[in-house]
Amino acid sequence: MILVIGDIIVDEFIWGDVSRISPEAPVPVVSVERIDRRLGGSANVVRNLHALDLPSAMFGLVGNDEPGRWVHQQLAEMDSDDRGVVTKTNDRPTAIKTRIIARHQQVVRYDREWTSPARAETHQRLLTRLDEIQADADAVILSDYGKGVLTPDFIRLLIERLNGTIIAIDPKPEHTDAYRGATLITPNLMEAAAMVGMQACNEDAHVEAIARALHEQLALQYVLITRSEKGMTLFDGQYHHHIPTAARDVFDVTGAGDTVIAVFTACLARGDDALTAAKLANHAAGVVVGKLGTATASWSEIEAH
Repeated sequence: MILVIGDIIVDEFIWGDVSRISPEAPVPVVSVERIDRRLGGSANVVRNLHALDLPSAMFGLVGNDEPGRWVHQQLAEMDSDDRGVVTKTNDRPTAIKTRIIARHQQVVRYDREWTSPARAETHQRLLTRLDEIQADADAVILSDYGKGVLTPDFIRLLIERLNGTIIAIDPKPEHTDAYRGATLITPNLMEAAAMVGMQACNEDAHVEAIARALHEQLALQYVLITRSEKGMTLFDGQYHHHIPTAARDVFDVTGAGDTVIAVFTACLARGDDALTAAKLANHAAGVVVGKLGTATASWSEIEAH
């Protein structure tokens, strides 16, 4: 089982078409054709694990509202253990990101969220539920979207408590120091550069310097930096491995980082070496960016790719 701890988000998509500009302001008028929802944020990592036929457990916060109940329903349909999902009262509604998409292009995104740090009592409830499941964990993914669940002190406590388990982190630069002692991190190039105070240059030698600095600063085993059109760079403490992009068509990069950390961690948990895991994660990313909206990749899709 892989445990996922982090910021649960509901991704809402409003699909439509544009045929005219509003007479009220110079903005497109979108004629809505359909609306759908998908699990986002850390919950999208769970969706990706489900697509890989892997058992998971979700830890995070939702509001005492209809979107929060929908999250529980979706987790139940995937047979994901949701005992670690804490329902808050009306002071903290479920986070929702709404994207309006017309003719395959995102017109605008608006967010409804509460980003203040979770209270100590909430973290204690999460830890209590973690104690019930921790023994069954093959790996743990901390999915840090900066929405208040993974505070620096809570991250440090989790890394200490989960010592001996694979701990993978999708990071936020503002929490850099708290990640020390984890197994691996999977930042994009902009995040990685910010974490070590360097420029985000996408040349191989510069990315190698960033990866080495992160590895040493945080005492990690692996650093996997995603580099957009240049693919990925894996640093294992000795060698840098540059992996060219596997993307063939890029329609939407939403949630691609969730796919990368899910596949990379799943492969390490089953015993694959880090380079094999990174190559498979790279192909998985190639699959999902070829789809519209928050997407996942199955083993069969990865193999076919």
